[in-house]
Amino acid sequence: MFESVSAAAVSLKPKKWDKSHNADKMERHFREAARLGPDLILTTEGALEGYCVMDVIEGRRTPEEMLRVAEPIEGPYIERFRRLAAELRTCLCFGFAERVGGDVYNAAIFIDGDGEIRGKYHKTQFAEGAHPSCSFNRVGGTLRAFDTPFGRAGFVICNDRWNPMIARTLVLDGARFILIPSYGSKSRAQNEAVVARARENGTPIVEANVGMNLIVSKGEVVAYEWGNDKITLGVIEVPAAPSASAARHYERQYMAMQGPEMARRYEETLKRIRGESNLIPQASRGELVAGAAR
Repeated sequence: MFESVSAAAVSLKPKKWDKSHNADKMERHFREAARLGPDLILTTEGALEGYCVMDVIEGRRTPEEMLRVAEPIEGPYIERFRRLAAELRTCLCFGFAERVGGDVYNAAIFIDGDGEIRGKYHKTQFAEGAHPSCSFNRVGGTLRAFDTPFGRAGFVICNDRWNPMIARTLVLDGARFILIPSYGSKSRAQNEAVVARARENGTPIVEANVGMNLIVSKGEVVAYEWGNDKITLGVIEVPAAPSASAARHYERQYMAMQGPEMARRYEETLKRIRGESNLIPQASRGELVAGAAR
């Protein structure tokens, strides 16, 4: 009851404030990754503009500059990667600063192999916090899964991964796998947090972080690579959507192995009892056998 999906994570390190440079670099990495034949490719948070919001918060750049570097969803760079996805015939996913009117959101986008936008997400938890006056760094207001060629999916952006409520909400909305574009911690604690989100929800996770890639499937790490601008390939097992028919199918698979497995275990139990019976008084052997039968 799983669909195998080949995923590539790209630990792209962008150049701050330089969309043209970053877009060219993203395209090179997407093309290189596509040669490996993945079904989807994910790269990092803020990959397009370089994740430069902290320059504004710390006073080195202005909110107006942040608005100018942000990309609208109908902008030329998004259109460029829609065309590239259609050319490569694979799904492309990445983070970028999105301009919506006079506001800027930390966003992630999923483009399918036909060049269609299947999903978009605005980051909902900031390490730096949020304030209503910060139009250059708006916090997202919804948690929604979206349809993909491989079932419903959800984005979790960087700091979101620390909060189990975010991933859980997406799974309750039908997400069967999670994508994490990140530009943050590469600590052991962050790795453990990502694995925990996968195990809590029974969903595979693909993370592309600046400096590190991590792919988790069936609760275990199936691919991990340290370093910038690395391409890491792994297969995730996407679970079937919950349904009565899926449950009955899986139930039949379990019941088919139940009888042979219980018979094998019983034989092992009898072997253990026979071995132990040589070490105990005769009067206790019947009690031991009776206990095993229970």
